Amino acid sequence: MTRVAGIDCGTNSIRLLVADYEPATGELVELDRRMTVVRLGQGVDKTGRLAPEALERTFAACREYAAVIKELGAEKVRFVATSASRDAENRDDFVRGVLDILGVEPEVISGDDEAEFSFTGATKELTGRTDLERPFLVVDIGGGSTEFVVGEEHVRAARSVDVGCVRMTERHLVVDGVVTDPPTGAQVAAMRADIEAALDLAAGTVPLAEARTLVGLAGSVTTVAAIALGLSEYDWEAIHHSRISYDQVRAISERMLTSTHAERAAIPVMHPGRVDVIGAGALVLLAIMERTGATEVVVSEHDILDGIAIKTAEEVEADKRRSDLLNR
Repeated sequence: MTRVAGIDCGTNSIRLLVADYEPATGELVELDRRMTVVRLGQGVDKTGRLAPEALERTFAACREYAAVIKELGAEKVRFVATSASRDAENRDDFVRGVLDILGVEPEVISGDDEAEFSFTGATKELTGRTDLERPFLVVDIGGGSTEFVVGEEHVRAARSVDVGCVRMTERHLVVDGVVTDPPTGAQVAAMRADIEAALDLAAGTVPLAEARTLVGLAGSVTTVAAIALGLSEYDWEAIHHSRISYDQVRAISERMLTSTHAERAAIPVMHPGRVDVIGAGALVLLAIMERTGATEVVVSEHDILDGIAIKTAEEVEADKRRSDLLNR
């Protein structure tokens, strides 16, 4: 087995996965998985820069993750940074900080690369399922962007667009630095128009209408699923591969966009870092389901993070094979 560590640093959260990879089966054996809401993308849409306090929150999480990686002894570490750090003018500060703490330089990947990692992580376990029609449409609703990928066993088409739960909240629901609670009808309509325009862009590259199974990833989707399932606490196993209907998503979206901060925070499965952005995230999911005609979404807890770990382990295995050949 090959032991690797993957880190996914997005607009809203940073996550770590340390896992053993079994080359014979292509499976990951999870050793440690954790998530910290750091809101790295705080204000990026408006200022174009990563805020000092957002950087410090992120670096604090990196120091925690570095200790875990050292304890478990990963052969290789890969740090992938997504939407917020692509957009920021001062992303060099971010890169230097990560390098100092973890000893690896973050890969500020393109939207297309982000989509491929997401597809790999989400569909690895689904390709053998006979109850799910192909092709898959994998949607990864992040903080700053949403990735759309269509494929069967491999990616056929992919597109990343700049709509995510944090970006939409900051762009449409924040007035004078404060999130409107709850948002007005006009604010929701403006946000919906922005999302629809992004779906038009995605549809120009990705054949959304051809998809037969919608697979949803990331915190907005898993939170909606947890609410739909009526969980009293977050349950990874119950959420993973659950199937949530369009009617459930519509009802939860409406509830999140008409409730107060206190009402949302009181939901047992609501992470504190998602209270203000879940309305926007749920609306993105709802708009996607309406555009594609999906009657349900298959929810996956395996996503870009698992894709990062799988691809990294495959590279390590390939290097080992090349080394063996050279040493013969």
